[in-house]
Amino acid sequence: MSVEGAGAAEEARRAYDAKTKPRGSLGRLEDLGVRLAEIRGVVPRSLEATVVVAAGDHGVAVEGVSAYPQEVTAQMVANFAAGGAAINVLARQAGARLVLVDAGVAVPVVAEGVRSLRLGAGTSSFTRGPAMTETQARRGLEAGAALVDELDGVDVVALGEMGIGNTTSASAIAAALLDVAPEAVCGRGTGLDDAGLARKVDAVRRGLEANPARDALGVLAGLGGFEIAVLAGVVLGCARNRVAALLDGFITTAAALVATRLEPAAGDVLIASHRSPEPGHALLLDALGLEPLLDLGLRLGEGSGAALALPLLRSAVAILEEMATFADAGVTDAGR
Repeated sequence: MSVEGAGAAEEARRAYDAKTKPRGSLGRLEDLGVRLAEIRGVVPRSLEATVVVAAGDHGVAVEGVSAYPQEVTAQMVANFAAGGAAINVLARQAGARLVLVDAGVAVPVVAEGVRSLRLGAGTSSFTRGPAMTETQARRGLEAGAALVDELDGVDVVALGEMGIGNTTSASAIAAALLDVAPEAVCGRGTGLDDAGLARKVDAVRRGLEANPARDALGVLAGLGGFEIAVLAGVVLGCARNRVAALLDGFITTAAALVATRLEPAAGDVLIASHRSPEPGHALLLDALGLEPLLDLGLRLGEGSGAALALPLLRSAVAILEEMATFADAGVTDAGR
């Protein structure tokens, strides 16, 4: 924690204590406001939020690890651009700007509002070798960080993703970086049956064998996805700009783990929006020392959980800005 962050966190805590309520009675909502102050280095008085949804295709999809065909990635990005997906609705409700990124969909998505940061036309299957080159991984990290640099005045970047097969990639990243068995991190994703889950576990096992590197960049290149590389870069950019990185589910949390292994200070800007049913997500959250704000059984991705959590962040800031103090309201402060 920086000196500025520690000072702002203490100032925010004192401000909450001065409000017309018992000290700490708003529980984690107060902790959330203090966390935002710590990240930003000032006590927040408003909250500007952007949701970044990065999309990419995964070569491992050919292993039958998803309940949906690969062409759905491009179709859903077009749906995002048209405003018809869940994240469009939830971002609007949360008052957040939505930034769509084509990080490497197999067929380029040419639509208004879709930004091209393409690293390639989908990754290779990591069961046969690296998903991407280390050069591509670095480009993704740099592109994601640069994207945050452009977001002037933003306080929070909520991370979202789209990519058929990306829970398999996230599972492989988690298994590699946490040194756990594939069975411990592989879940049913968007709805795999037992046979599909078995194929997923087998694909992750073969991917770990084919890509033995365990350093963060090697794991990202060997087992990651183009959208995961860009989102890991977004986390690094948030750390560089002292912006809160609000994680969505399993895939964005895997990207955050990569970022923190590359730059440990990146962990200082992370906030977990929710806990998904994916078994690997809980392990990643524990590794990052994060307690999620919500637990709603969400498994959609797209940044949907992060968008749902944004009103909690706004409420934490609104209490600081709008709630009366004991002195202002003429209410006796019992000091408890």
